[in-house]
Formats: sequence, structure tokens, C-alpha cells
Amino acid sequence: MPLIPVGPETTCETAGPLKLKSWNTIFRDKDHGWSPLLWVLHLGFFFIQPIMDHVSLKMWLLDGLAAVLFLFLYFGLFVLVNPRALAHIVGMVLLGLLLQPINGGACTFFIFAAAMLPFCVESQATAFAGLLVIGATGAIEGLLLHVGGWQLFYSALFPVIIGAGNTFFAERNRMNHKLRKANDEIEHLAKVAERERIARDLHDVLGHTLSVITLKSELAGKLMDRDPQRAGTEIREVEQISRQALSDVRDAIRGYRSRGLEAELAQAKSTLETAGVAAKFEAARVPLPALQESVLSMAVREAVTNVVRHAHAHTCSLRLEQRNGSCHLEIEDDGRGGFQNEGNGLRGMRERVEMLGGTLTRDSQAGTRLAITVPLKAVAPKSGVSKSGERDH
Repeated sequence: MPLIPVGPETTCETAGPLKLKSWNTIFRDKDHGWSPLLWVLHLGFFFIQPIMDHVSLKMWLLDGLAAVLFLFLYFGLFVLVNPRALAHIVGMVLLGLLLQPINGGACTFFIFAAAMLPFCVESQATAFAGLLVIGATGAIEGLLLHVGGWQLFYSALFPVIIGAGNTFFAERNRMNHKLRKANDEIEHLAKVAERERIARDLHDVLGHTLSVITLKSELAGKLMDRDPQRAGTEIREVEQISRQALSDVRDAIRGYRSRGLEAELAQAKSTLETAGVAAKFEAARVPLPALQESVLSMAVREAVTNVVRHAHAHTCSLRLEQRNGSCHLEIEDDGRGGFQNEGNGLRGMRERVEMLGGTLTRDSQAGTRLAITVPLKAVAPKSGVSKSGERDH
């Protein structure tokens, strides 16, 4: 049975029955706030008859004890982490039954019980059923005591009216509680997705860049004695790539990491040639939306990095073209192949492609062939395909 809604940050189903919330949590309650301190002022109606009738000290002590018990039941609904809500409601009704024969103002306890009940049950139907029970209880006792018409109204009918009105506020609180919970979950999922995106992008950016730096550094070391001038050129390129890597990392964190597919193809060809892999590119100019271009750029980067680091290939071919409203990218090498398990890079690539409604297939029987298709708008390529090994600028 759910309690008075106080938000996901303050409920605790496993807490003990007497565990108190922090004061900060109580007064920052998103559903009730300071309202309970104002509602309790209605308890003053309980003392009207003792004041008007000048009752004895014994009666004052009895009424005072009843008021103290009521306050424990009432505030327990708000300050306890896990109150037994229905027990508190039943306690208020019992106080009304016991005190009404000696104090007509005890109908106040029926009213409080009916007002609190809708916030302590799961549905409006349950709330209305409970209100009928409270109203019937007040009516039966009033008839047995032969109370006047107004007192019977305040004991039986008025609590039902107040409680019925509160059922709508309670339903709103439940909806707000669910909405806050859903928003918290969405925020959590968004943070997880952003961390995963940054992890994928950093893997792709740094994996590729560090591979290029390693290749060029090894080449510079081999050329140091026999061709110092070219070795110096390679070292300067390592510096430039390192600076670009810093920029790529910053862009990856911001989410704007792609330099464009054309620049990525040029870098891919340079990387392959530095690694001693013959590159043959057939790349048509396909008008790509920004997101598709970013995904394909990262796919080219990851695929070329895998060729350089793992494939031990001699040649690598790349084909980019438009087919039936989709962009088709195919990268194939003559390396050792045989890898069936997908690493982090390939998984990240597949997630990006499938996020766009595209497909990614891999064949590693003889070498590795990677085929990626992403949907596009129906637009014609701006230029043809160059088959000489150079990209068509």
C-alpha cells in the first residue's frame, strides 16, 4: 500500500516504522510542502465545545490527551519514512468514536481521517470505498447518540465531501510522482547514453590517432640514419597529428567531432600508405546529412585503424556510392581475417549505424569485408566515381 507521495528521493520501503525523515526533506516535499502545518490548525474546532461549556479539568486533560494522540497520528504520516498509513487513519477514526459522546467537536477527527485517506491508497476507487466507511461510521454513531442535524452532518456527510475533493488532488500527486520518477529515469538514461557515446568516440578517435602516431614514429626511427630529412618530416607530421588529436578529443566530448567524410577519407588513405598498405579508393560524392556523414566518417576511421593494427593486409579497397536512396560504404582488405568476436570499436560502429536505421555486415572468411548501408534522401550524386585509386575531388 503506497504512502503519502513524497517523491522517489525520500521514500524507503525497507526503513523501520519509526525512522524519521530529515527536516530538510520534510519541508521541501514537492507534493505538500508546508501545507500540513496549516491543515493542523483545523484541530482548533475540537476545542470549541470545551471552551463554550467550561468543562472540568478532568475533561480538559482527556481532550488534551486525545489531541496529543491525534498529532502523533497526523504528523506521523509526514515525518516518518515508512508510516503505516492506514493504521494512522483508523486511529483517527477511533479517536472520533471515543470522544464524540463527550465532545461534539470530535467530528474533526472524522474529517481529518477522510481528508488524509485519498493520499494513502493506490486508487480513487479505494479512496471512495474508504470514505464511505468513514461516513457510515460517523453516521451510525451520530444516530446512536441522537445528535443534532448539524453535528450529524459534520460527522457523516462533511468528511465524505472533503475526502471526495481530496481524491482529485491525491490523483494529481500520484501522477506528478510518476512523472518525476520518469523524468529522473530519462535523465539517468541520458547520462548513461552520453557516457557511452563519449567512450565510443574517444575509443575511435584515440585508437586511430595513436596507431598513426606509432606508425610514423617507427618509420621516422628507421629513416633517422639513412634519410634524416624525411625522418624530420615524419616527426613534424607526428606533432601535427598529436595536435589534431587534442582537438578531436575536445570535439568528441562536445559531440562535434567529425571533420567531414572527405577529410576522413584523405586521412585514411595517408594512414594506410604510411603502414605500407596499398589503398584503392572509389568514392563518389554523395550528398550526406550531417549525422550520416559523421557516422560514416567514424566508421572509416575505425575500419582503417583495424586494418593497420590487426589485419596484416597488403591492400585495402574502399567503395562509397549511392544505391536506391541509401549510401553504401564497403571496406575490404586481404589480411588474415578470421576474427569473429566484435571489439568495442566495431560494436560502437554498429550501434551508430543501426541508430540511423542502417545495417552493418562483416565477412571475415578471407580477409575482412565490411559493408555499411545508411538511408538517405533520394538525391543524385554530384559526380561520378574515380577508379584510378584517387578520390574524385
